[in-house]
This record gives sequence, C-alpha cells and structure tokens, in this order.
Amino acid sequence: MKPRVDLMRAVAVSALALLCALQLLALLRAPALWTPAAIAVSLARGASVSLGQRELAAPLADPAHMRLRRDLDGRWWVRNTSAGKQLVLERGRQKSRTGTAMPKAGQQLGIGQERFNIVSADARTVVLSGAGSSWRYDGATLLRDGKAQAACPGASLGARIAGLWNRAAPSALSFSRPLSFGGNLHCGNRLGGAWVEPGSAIIRRDHGALLIEAASADGQRVPLMLGGADLGEQELALDGVDAIVAGRTRLLLRNDGARMLLEPQRHVAMYAEPRVLLAPGLQWEWRQRALWPLPPLGGLIAAALLLAAAATFAWLRGSWPFVRGAGTHVRLAAAANLLVALCGAACLLAMRAGAPAGAGVSALLGCAALWACLLAPGRLGMATSAGILLIAIGLLAQLELGLSAMESSMLRHFQKSATLLAIGLGAGSLIRLRMRTRIALAPQARIEYGLAALAAGALAALVLQVVFGDETGVFDVQPVEFAKLALTVLTAHCIAIGLGWHSGQHGASLPLRWFRLGAPVVLFLALTGFALVQVDDFSPLILLAVWAAAMTFAWSLASRRFACAAGVACAVLSVAGAIGLMRGAGPQQLADLGFYADRFAVWLDPSTHPHTGQQLLLGARAIADGAWFGSDSLLGLANLGLPGSSALLVPAVQDDFAPSFFLNRHGLAGGLALWALQALFIFGLLHTAASAHAAASATGDFRQAWLGRFRCFALCGGAAFVLGHFILSWGTNLAIFPVMGQPMSFLSAGGSHLLFFICPLLIFGAVSAQSLEESRDAGLCPT
Repeated sequence: MKPRVDLMRAVAVSALALLCALQLLALLRAPALWTPAAIAVSLARGASVSLGQRELAAPLADPAHMRLRRDLDGRWWVRNTSAGKQLVLERGRQKSRTGTAMPKAGQQLGIGQERFNIVSADARTVVLSGAGSSWRYDGATLLRDGKAQAACPGASLGARIAGLWNRAAPSALSFSRPLSFGGNLHCGNRLGGAWVEPGSAIIRRDHGALLIEAASADGQRVPLMLGGADLGEQELALDGVDAIVAGRTRLLLRNDGARMLLEPQRHVAMYAEPRVLLAPGLQWEWRQRALWPLPPLGGLIAAALLLAAAATFAWLRGSWPFVRGAGTHVRLAAAANLLVALCGAACLLAMRAGAPAGAGVSALLGCAALWACLLAPGRLGMATSAGILLIAIGLLAQLELGLSAMESSMLRHFQKSATLLAIGLGAGSLIRLRMRTRIALAPQARIEYGLAALAAGALAALVLQVVFGDETGVFDVQPVEFAKLALTVLTAHCIAIGLGWHSGQHGASLPLRWFRLGAPVVLFLALTGFALVQVDDFSPLILLAVWAAAMTFAWSLASRRFACAAGVACAVLSVAGAIGLMRGAGPQQLADLGFYADRFAVWLDPSTHPHTGQQLLLGARAIADGAWFGSDSLLGLANLGLPGSSALLVPAVQDDFAPSFFLNRHGLAGGLALWALQALFIFGLLHTAASAHAAASATGDFRQAWLGRFRCFALCGGAAFVLGHFILSWGTNLAIFPVMGQPMSFLSAGGSHLLFFICPLLIFGAVSAQSLEESRDAGLCPT
C-alpha cells in the first residue's frame, strides 16, 4: 500500500508544482494596463454633456447612458438617457434608482394608451382604478375587483406555486412579486395594455415600500407618465450624492466647483496605453494596474494575524497539538494551516472594505492553501489528490480569464476564489489534523443535535434568500450550497441509522426511528420548493434528481435490493435515451408540448434565435476556435497571461460558461485531461465510500458500523451532487442540454459552492480515507 501512496503523492506534488508555476508565469507575463483613476468633467453654467460607455470607461454602460448638466446656480443634475438601464444613486447607505417614484394618492399613471388613477397608496398597498376595474396590489398579489387573477399563459410552475402561496399566506410570509404593465391580457400580476410589451413598467416592493419603476422590454422603453411627466426622463439633483452606478460601473462623486470628479471603482475598462480621445471638457487621470500590492493596512493586518495565531496557540497550550504523540511536523502543519486561514479571513475583510490585495498576493495565498493541504501529515487519498489538482486548475483558469479581460473586475473572481479557498482549506485541514488524534466518537445524542442544528440553519438560510434575496443569493452568499451539504450529511445519517435498524442494531423507540428516517424529507422538499419558486430554470431540480437517483442506487446496493438498483439504472438509461430523442426532434414538435418551449426551441435551433441564443452560439464559437490544442495551438501556453480571447464575449463566462473559456484557451486535449481528472475525483470518492461500507459490514460494534455507513453515504451524496454539476455544466456548454444556470465545480467562480460544499467534501473525504487506511494498517478493517 505504501509504494502506491508514495507514487500518488509524488504525482500530485509534481502536478501541483507545475500548475502553481503556470500561475506565477501568467502574472509575470501580464502586460501593463491602465485605467482612469479619475474623470474630470468641466462645464460652464447652463451647459450639459452626454456621458456613456466610452467617456466613463464603463464596459456595460450604453453609448449614451446619462446626461450631466450644470444649471445657472452652479448645481449639478443628472438624467438617465439609457433605454434599458437605470442609474443608481447612492447617498450614504441609501440607494435610489432613476425612473422610480413612490406612488401617491391622486396621481395619474399612464403607459401607452392606458390611464390609471391612484386612489390610495401607502408603504404596503396601492389601489388603482382604470381599465374598467378596481385594482389592489400589496407587493405580492394583484386583486381585480377583490379577486385574484388567473395565472398568465406560459407562466412557469414556480410562478404558479408562488401565486397560490401568496393568496393563502400572511403578508409577512409572502413572496415579493412585482406588478407588471403591458401585454394584451390581464392575468396573474399583470395589467395589460394595447401596443405595450409586457414588463414595460412595474410596481415592486423595495425595502418595505412600494415603488413605481420605468422599465424596458426588448431594449425599448415606453414612456411612463406619472403626474404629467415622463418618469424615465426625470432629472435629479446630485446634491448629497456620494456615488453613481452606470452599467455596473460604480463612480464616486466629488464636486470641485466648476468640475465634477468621477472616480471609477469597479467594472472599469482597461487600456493598453494611457491615451484616449475625449470630448472637450473631459479629462482622465490615469492609473496603472498593480498585480502585487498588499492591502493599505497590510502591515497592521500582518501584525494582527501573528497576534491571533500566537493567542490561539497559547489558548491551546496543554491541549492539542501540544500533547504527547503530536510530533513537530503536526504542530508545524497546524500552524501553517491556521496562518493560511487567518490570512484568508484578513484578505476577505480587505476585499469587503473595497481595498483587496493584488492578484499576485491572492495567487500566493491560494497556492499556500493548496500546498498546506497537500503536505499535511496523513495518508493522501485519490479523491483528495484529484480534488486539489482540480482546484489548482480552476484557479489557473480564473486567473487567465481575469488577465485576458480588458475589464478590472474580472480578476475579482480569481481573488475571491483564492481567498475563500484559503479559509476553507486552511480551517478544514486544521480539523483534519485534529481528527487524527480523536479515537472515541462523540455521544450519539450530541451528533444528532448537531445535525439538527445544521438542518435548521440551512432551512433558515433558504428562508432568508426567499424573503430578502433572489436567485443570485442573499448578502453575497448562496445558501443553497450550504443546504446541499446539510441535505447530504443528514440523509447519510438517516440511511446509516435505517440500515442499522433493519439489521437489528437499534435502541430507540419506533416513532423516533421513523422520525430519524424521514428527517431529510423536510430539507429535500424545502430545496425543491426553493428551486421551483426562486430559480427561473429547472437545473436545481435536475441536480436533486441526480442526487436522489444516486442515493437510491447506493442504498439499494447496500441493502442488497438489486431489483430496485436495476430499476434505478433503467430509469437513468431511459432519461438519457429521451434526451437523445429530444435532441433529434424539431422545434415545432417540442413547442406542441408547451413545456419551456422557448428555451428548448433556442437549444434545438439557435441560428433562428440569434438574440436569445446568443450565449449558446458564442460558446460554440469559442469552443470551435479552441480546436484540439487551444486558440494558440500550444495548449494555451503562448497566450498565458496575455489579454484577448473570443470566449470573453460569452455572457457569464466566469460562471456557467467557464468550460467554454477553458476549451477555447486549452483546446479539446486540455478538456479531455480535465474530464479524466474529474472522473478520477468521482471514482476516488466512490472508492472511499465502498471501503467505508465494507469496514462497517465487518465490524461488530454498532457505533463503528454507523460511522462506516455514514461515511459511505455522505461521500456518495457529495459525489452525486458534484457529478450533477459536471453533467449540467458540460451539457450546457456542449449544447447537450438547454442552457442551465449551474457552475462547474472547481472550475467556475462559485465562491459559496467552493466554501460551503467543495472544501467540506474534500476534507471529509480526506479524513475518511485516512481513518480507513490507519484502521486497515492496525488490522481493524478488511483489506
């Protein structure tokens, strides 16, 4: 066993050294780029100027996004001139959007040919009259003459469920759903209007108040008249405004008398030379991109880290790792991982404060986390080795993406991933080292209380996202990733208990045993409902279906119900065959089914839907440009660290379409190597799971048997979720499936997925493999 383990460690060390060297090489080859540090706008009294994408260095802004004006009294005013994107004005912690207003009683609201009178309005409810009816909207449900309307044709299942829930639930527990104007039909939460597209204006709940907002449909804005004036054309004074956001580019404002100074903070265009042709009255102050700066308070943070590490080890004095049996190498490894985790926390705080460390510092931090985990004392399992290399590949791909983009914020994805990786792997490796010295298991009641708290926390986080967030998360976190971890762990515990029950190893009452077996159902139903209500596509449901099928198959094999296992296998093969038949069908055949017809029509024939199928078409073009050996024909080595790539045009290239960038940069040959490593990771998890189940079957101790089964099914569940992410992501990028919004594990810039799911799964797999190897060496487990 030892020669195979030593060979595995040697291969992993060599591959990780190569990947870290490529990261440093990419940083060294990165050319000098410049961004505007400040944009000075000089205007005479009574003059105005149009600013947009070019003048503001805002890549996502419109060519003519806003108009600045200085009146005769010297005050500055702004007016949004974009058809589809509003400006966001920040005054301290308060944010407001142009084209929005609070409804007031007595006002008249006009859109298209329709006119509505606002009968009454407060923070919770607005009552309108018009179109021959009385309308009441409370931020969740629209009532027509006191009755809820039927759902709109083509409404998703999630929208229908949310509508039914809002009718029955108290207002405090209702889902916020906007009131939409436009379309030729009154239905759901929509007020129709002739010659007006749906969604041309909305009323929505925002921070406890109702707002009327001028919106756009298909990039065209319809005038929204409120009180005789077009709401979308309103001009706002900049008195007291600290910052303005145009097309996701945030600009700090400083009034310097006759000049207005705008300082771009994020999503800023970069230039190869500090030179650009500007209109009279505009002047830029240039700043060169820095890849290696420490945070402004770097010295203070370093001193605080050293003090925190010293205090932690002083607190642990007399306990682990300062105990007999913990050698110097264990103490050094514990200190290194603790320091990595603390550095990650400090970098995260600096990033949240708006002063992140440079990309070079983040690269060193990410590499340190990988090496500290790889070189930690203990046996190195197959899944751990493959997982560490997959993370290193993902960091390299995100670094390449950030360096190739001529936009400042693309590097933030790499910096965030490296920072969260340091926290997750540093703390996880510390726990892994601590687990090596624990022999006795915690009491069963304590374990179950901990699992119950984990499930309760996951459910509470999902509720927070439904109430305060959207499908992108809440408070910059994706609670669904933590919920997947909780569901995996809780289900593994319940199956382990259930198998022990059927084998006669139990001591609890019958109702308690049934409660233990049924506990994951609540979390599973919560995740299903969340997927239906909060997410626009069905990818979370597919993930849950893959996980459920894998867990059913594993349980069938463990309980020797081979007929059930064969049924699951046949069902999976049937679904794969149905996907193949669907891929060969025509758009009209699927349109007749009425199930997500638009998305399937774009998938089957994207050339006839160039606008809605843009993501699919651009991704396919990027993959084709990569060919076998990358767009540079050298597996990406020639373009390492250099800007420019056709894959940068793909929307969400850092998330859902990260594989398209990888295949464009490294070619199909690099993709095949990545597929092999992903398969090795899944196989490593399943191999450890099978070994854990074999150890559980061989032991006569109930608690050790439970532990083995728990490890088995927890690893199977984790492998199922990761496999689901792989299948959905590759299927989306290779047009095997319609476009589904799921990141690829390890490769995409998914901070919550990395911190709350991948890192715990890696550490749990490493602890399980290490424990099994040590038990086998001691003769306690079968070989």
